[in-house]
Amino acid sequence: MSGTPRGHLPRSLAIPAAIGLAFLLVPLVALIGRVEWSTFAADITSPSALSALSLSLGTGVLATVVCVVVGVPLALLIARAASRTAAVLRALVTVPLVLPPMVGGVALLYLFGRNGVLGDALDAIGVRVPFTTAAVVMAQVFVALPFLVLAVEGSLRAIGTGYERAAASLGAGRWTVLRRVTLPLAAPGLVAGVVLCFARAIGEFGATALFAGNAPGVTQTMPLAIYTAFNGAGVSQGTAVALSLLLLATAVLVLLLVRAWRPGAVR
Repeated sequence: MSGTPRGHLPRSLAIPAAIGLAFLLVPLVALIGRVEWSTFAADITSPSALSALSLSLGTGVLATVVCVVVGVPLALLIARAASRTAAVLRALVTVPLVLPPMVGGVALLYLFGRNGVLGDALDAIGVRVPFTTAAVVMAQVFVALPFLVLAVEGSLRAIGTGYERAAASLGAGRWTVLRRVTLPLAAPGLVAGVVLCFARAIGEFGATALFAGNAPGVTQTMPLAIYTAFNGAGVSQGTAVALSLLLLATAVLVLLLVRAWRPGAVR
């Protein structure tokens, strides 16, 4: 008997399934086919490409650090809260996942903009957030934080509280239990969340475009550089295709890393 469960599905389902798979993969193959391999190295090392690449990586790393600092405590709170409270908090965290990124950018602009809820107070002390590099990081945190929180929270719920109670009964303090028991057991979910968070951050476009703008060297990340190129400005289209390929390679690497850290994954 085969070790793979196949069930008793109609064989005709293979046709729409193949069409769906082709719809997802063929455009990516078309993208790879448009890469000018003879100029690929020059395209991704041009000054404009390096500027967008370095800005994306730098802000992505910073946004991921911020997400870890605030997201892990939030995940712990949700995982250890009562079921109804956890359900409400989980739903609130999930909102940015289903919210159009442009709406997130508008929301951040109305909060931190000059005429926003906090904008007047910030402007009074000489702080301007929109259309700065800090705005890029904030937009990335807004869209990427749910990925980390949900991954860590799911891992925490899976491990339960048995080991934590056992450690506490042996005299371990709360911080010791967290550091020596909870976080090590939740490490696979934490690593997966961090990787997904970083990938989502460097791929962010909509919220960044509205809240941070598209200034080369200041707020123009890789997705914005790609968009600008195909509208006839900024980097060349060859560079845009090369940057697109880098983002695609990053996405594939993310999937491989997440799969490697998933419990029970095939090695």
